[in-house]
Amino acid sequence: MTSAAVSVPLAFDNVGVHRNGSRLLHDLNWTVEPGQRWVVLGPNGSGKTTLIRVASLYLHPSTGSVTVLDHELGKVDVRPLRSRVGIASSTMADMLRPQLTATEVVMCVINGALEPWWHTYTDDDRARARHHLDRVGAAPLADRTMATLSSGERQRVQLARTLMAEPDLLLLDEPTAGLDLGGREDLVGRLAALATDPDTAPTVLVTHHVDEIPPGFTHLLLLREGRALAAGPIEELLTADHLSECFGLPLTLERVGNRWIALAK
Repeated sequence: MTSAAVSVPLAFDNVGVHRNGSRLLHDLNWTVEPGQRWVVLGPNGSGKTTLIRVASLYLHPSTGSVTVLDHELGKVDVRPLRSRVGIASSTMADMLRPQLTATEVVMCVINGALEPWWHTYTDDDRARARHHLDRVGAAPLADRTMATLSSGERQRVQLARTLMAEPDLLLLDEPTAGLDLGGREDLVGRLAALATDPDTAPTVLVTHHVDEIPPGFTHLLLLREGRALAAGPIEELLTADHLSECFGLPLTLERVGNRWIALAK
């Protein structure tokens, strides 16, 4: 759960990332305040994955400074700090052994581990893991192995694992990637419920698609070629003009209930 002591969950100050002669992020200024739910939207190659790697303390910027949970990157031991940042991504999912049960996958995160064998767990730990599986609609999966789960089911287990850690910052890197329509809509609904839960940490959701933005998300960062085109309240910035500039083609944007649809003109 979000710590009341955290005044700045995440802040990028003129952040640049350069690798092998390429500039992946350019002078990015961006701040996530307590209670905010951010969507990071942009085409392939816009810098979204790089942004998440920096925010999750696995990549240092080439220029500028990054503050995560009131600590400046480069001036703090990142190992204990990482345990306070929850991240769900395809990279993390690939690191989980297929023979583990959903409960084991969720439970072992309290020790920052990918396997349960190196630590001792209590019945209370198992009960908490099952609670978080239930929270994301995955209670029936508790005793099944990851190898037997569909892509959507594995995504829900990974989300439960992230919540089990009770992070102070939640990072979701394309959580709906690879899901069919039913799986995607189920997960979007789960994320919408989390967005309105005051116990959920400040959240950053990365996606390519406006129709995957869950209701309840409050802010939008538009990235193109490593630069921030716009950052601020989603109701003000999610427009056809901004999307067209971001993705480099003329787009229309339609609001359907509390969701959006974008189409090429």
